[in-house]
Amino acid sequence: MPRRRTTALLLFAALPAVAAGLTAADPKPAGPGMPEPGKNFVQKVDGFKTVTVDAQAKPPKTRREDMAGKFEMVYIPGGEVTVGSPEAEAGRQPNEGPQYKAKVGAFWMQKFEVTWNDWDVFWYDENFLKADATAAKKLGPDAVTRPTNTFLDETYDHGRDGHPALSMTHHAAMMYCEWLRTKTGRKYRLPTEAEWEYAARAGKGDQAYFFGDDPEKLGEYAWFKDNSRDEENFPELVKGCTHKVGTKKANPFGIHDLYGNVWEWCLDQYDEKAYDRRAKNPLNLRPVDVPTAEKWSHVVRGGSWADKAEKLRSASRRVSRSDPKGEDWQKHDPQEPRSIWWHTRMDVIGFRVVLAEDEQPDLAGLKPKVVKKSE
Repeated sequence: MPRRRTTALLLFAALPAVAAGLTAADPKPAGPGMPEPGKNFVQKVDGFKTVTVDAQAKPPKTRREDMAGKFEMVYIPGGEVTVGSPEAEAGRQPNEGPQYKAKVGAFWMQKFEVTWNDWDVFWYDENFLKADATAAKKLGPDAVTRPTNTFLDETYDHGRDGHPALSMTHHAAMMYCEWLRTKTGRKYRLPTEAEWEYAARAGKGDQAYFFGDDPEKLGEYAWFKDNSRDEENFPELVKGCTHKVGTKKANPFGIHDLYGNVWEWCLDQYDEKAYDRRAKNPLNLRPVDVPTAEKWSHVVRGGSWADKAEKLRSASRRVSRSDPKGEDWQKHDPQEPRSIWWHTRMDVIGFRVVLAEDEQPDLAGLKPKVVKKSE
């Protein structure tokens, strides 16, 4: 399957006054309000793109192509969770402790990871601009933009229809949520780390996985290194690949692919001292480290198609980095400054969204703050 190369758009260079997302004319939020408490619901969202049908005509002939997406949100009642792993847990990393107790409020979580089908409605929604420097000067700080193009085939040959969208930055995932809020009037966002781990553990205690400490059953619930090869559809991807969402069993809360397929962004700005600080409290009420304008660092959870079983544990964390002497998540990005939208060749990163039943004040209306600048 050949890779499709596209031309990247260099946006937001040296524009400190321009917020991370902008649009020429933000549509008025027009949604049905909060869903019925305690019930699952389906979210629908529409957009459009202009398609050229006769490139030789002067001017070229175009048509408007309507786009539509929908996804199911699963209700998760609030409760308490022990975040992190015990010291004796196999595969444990230092940043998984010390363990602490947290209480999270009720929320809805997307049943599946955000797919390319979902993402494309955002990416091609021409109510929102891929703003260049000239357009950006006319836009306000609270507007919304769509992602730039990628340098390589954005799917990295993993498949598109029904497969999880991947390789986007934390900022891009945040901007998707901002776009979704604008389109629906509902306060969608990324899950906090505590919410994500609460959903992954599904009320089953602090074992490595919700089904126990032994990864023997993992293949029933997750696509990971041991089973992710698809020789029939993607024989050239010898190390494995993503799979269509929802093709493995759901966890006890009814959520699919929390383990494996792609790592999932959480909302929090990474703080290496957060667990130590919270462990001193008997109970932490809806803990979160609110993201700032800093591009680095944030946490992904759940492991991916490329990872061994130990990376798919409920407490496992991976932290985004840009460190020339260590892990650099954008080392393949040729731009200067580097993109705020894409992690080139990081084809293991994705996300899903949540909607709090009663949003906490520090997260209500939270907007992306990253701007494109030199690192």
